[in-house]
Amino acid sequence: MLVTFDTNSTTTPVSELIARSVMNRYRPEQVRWHYEHGLVLYSIYALGKPAYCQWAKAMYDTLISEDGSIHGYRADEFNLDMINAGKLLFDLYDATGAARYRIALETLRAQLKNQPRTQSGGFWHKQIYPHQMWLDGLYMAEPFYARYVQAYAQPEGFADIVHQFVLLATKARDEKTGLLYHAWDESGRQPWAHPLTGCSPHFWGRALGWYCMALVDVLDFIPPDLSEYRSALIGIANSLVEPILHVQDGKTGLWYQVLDQGEREGNYLETSASAMFVAFLFKMVRKGYLAHEQQQRVRQAAQSGYAGLLSHTVTQDAEGYLHINGICSVAGLGGSPYRDGSFAYYISEKVVSDDFKGVGPFILAAQEQEKSPA
Repeated sequence: MLVTFDTNSTTTPVSELIARSVMNRYRPEQVRWHYEHGLVLYSIYALGKPAYCQWAKAMYDTLISEDGSIHGYRADEFNLDMINAGKLLFDLYDATGAARYRIALETLRAQLKNQPRTQSGGFWHKQIYPHQMWLDGLYMAEPFYARYVQAYAQPEGFADIVHQFVLLATKARDEKTGLLYHAWDESGRQPWAHPLTGCSPHFWGRALGWYCMALVDVLDFIPPDLSEYRSALIGIANSLVEPILHVQDGKTGLWYQVLDQGEREGNYLETSASAMFVAFLFKMVRKGYLAHEQQQRVRQAAQSGYAGLLSHTVTQDAEGYLHINGICSVAGLGGSPYRDGSFAYYISEKVVSDDFKGVGPFILAAQEQEKSPA
């Protein structure tokens, strides 16, 4: 039996409670080289305490052979999702010096060197989605890419990274709302693509959440002397803050599956996007990326979102472990059967509990809240 989580019942940080719940349920034989598995392991490792780091490392070590090969990874798919799972390799290599982690890093960097691109220079989301950039892909590839070029002294890579953020911020932006559409097809051939802009038809919450988290994560790796690049990304991040606050639900503090259509029948408050926006907003405040007069208002909005997550999406089982509910299982565009990007499509995907695409961002959001001044 599940009951509502009482935040007053424990002094243990929520981020750790969720991590422990994952660790209780998740077994080595379940781990895959997949972006959502990598996301959760990364979020748990980021807690920084030995027990969590050792657990995450043990899970990774089921996937990385002694020769550095990655189980379940196929370079010829040119799938940006597979890059995100590699972010923790930097920490594991720094902590151990084991060659297998560095070899695996180089394998993933080689994919990016050969990743197909749009004519305007953006990575295709996947080989099977030609000429398309998805907001999701910026999170999947760019934080890894940025950390690599910082760690291995290849600063010329920052120009490429920033160009891709600017490209989607330009091509996918809606002038009326300031929000970004889920994807852009440079060729305009996809049935979901607008005949003039090439954009998909709706603002999917989690897609924009991925993009926002990617912005502030990449900034962690761009050095201060590259002020032009930093200013470009901070400017994009700031341009998204007010549009995101505008579509935040005033009653719960959460965000909808289709961001700008909260009153439309069938739409629902979605956990993963809400956690991503909370993490993004708290980090914008913590890093000082906002104008001074915005700081308190944005912090309050982030806190409202976090409170909404705790009160509306978290339940606790009889053993005391937490469960995260209200997560969109998956959403995409194209493929077979064809996903047309319509409102009906986005609200038709399954809503599930404990999906890593929601759990990982929730842990990250909780960590940001715990770093925030009271």
